[in-house]
Formats: sequence, C-alpha cells, structure tokens
Amino acid sequence: MNALTFENLMRRHSRMLYRAARAILRDDAALQEAWLRAYRAIDTFRGESKLSTWLVRIAVNEALARRRKDQRSLAVGGEAEPVTLEQDEPEGMAQRSELRRRLYGEISDLPPAFRSVFMLRAVEGLTVGETAAALHIPESTVRTRFFRARGQLREALS
Repeated sequence: MNALTFENLMRRHSRMLYRAARAILRDDAALQEAWLRAYRAIDTFRGESKLSTWLVRIAVNEALARRRKDQRSLAVGGEAEPVTLEQDEPEGMAQRSELRRRLYGEISDLPPAFRSVFMLRAVEGLTVGETAAALHIPESTVRTRFFRARGQLREALS
C-alpha cells in the first residue's frame, strides 16, 4: 500500500480510532502507535471483517496494553498525569456546548468497559457485532454494557 492510499485511509478512520482509544485510555499516544502498527500490518489484513473493525481492534489493543503498563507503573509508585478533555465552545451556542461538555464529562466517568462499548456503539455507530469483534467480547455483553452505560448517563444527566 502506498503512502497516499494509507493517508486517505487515516483521514477516513482517524476520528473513530481516536475515540475508541481515548475511551479506554484518554491518551493520544496510543493512537499514534496504533496507526504505526496498522501500517506495518496492513498486508496481513485478510478481509474477514470490515477494515474499520480491524483498525479499531488495533487501536483498542494498543490502548489496553498502555493502560496495563500504566497501571503496573502506578502500582510501583509512578504518578498519573492529569487528564483534560479538549472542548470547543462555538460562539453563540453556549447551552449546546455546555450540554455537550457535561455529556462528555459523564461519558468520561463511565467505567472503562462501559465507556468503550458506548463510544463504539453510540458515537461511532458500530453494530453490536462489530463492537463485539473489536473488543473481543460476546455480543450479549455488548448489549448489556451499552444498556447499562445509557442508564448511567441518563441518570447522571437528569
């Protein structure tokens, strides 16, 4: 695959991968490494699933690996960096912006298992099957976690 084709692939799927990785780790470095891994492994893509599902799986794996590494370093005595969310507040849409900020704050507070399912299903629009494949969990687990995440968000925002 040439660089221009891969660049187009990145442009098309970057937002989805960013959100998937960010839902798990809240760290942009995982996304950079995921794209490097995808570039190196693109020739191994067999087409058994959608390309977007394969890419999300790479990003999720990288984010999970980094989270495990961070948890080990915290257990040994390291410090975590504070997490900040980027928030654009367009002029003239203060109420909508505030609601969006609150919603993303509440999504950020969801347990990681619920947050990753919610982001892939509700924000990225993946199907139950695609989400299950990306996260390597059963479809019934995706449905349960999505239902519980929505309930927690509904309660937090009411």
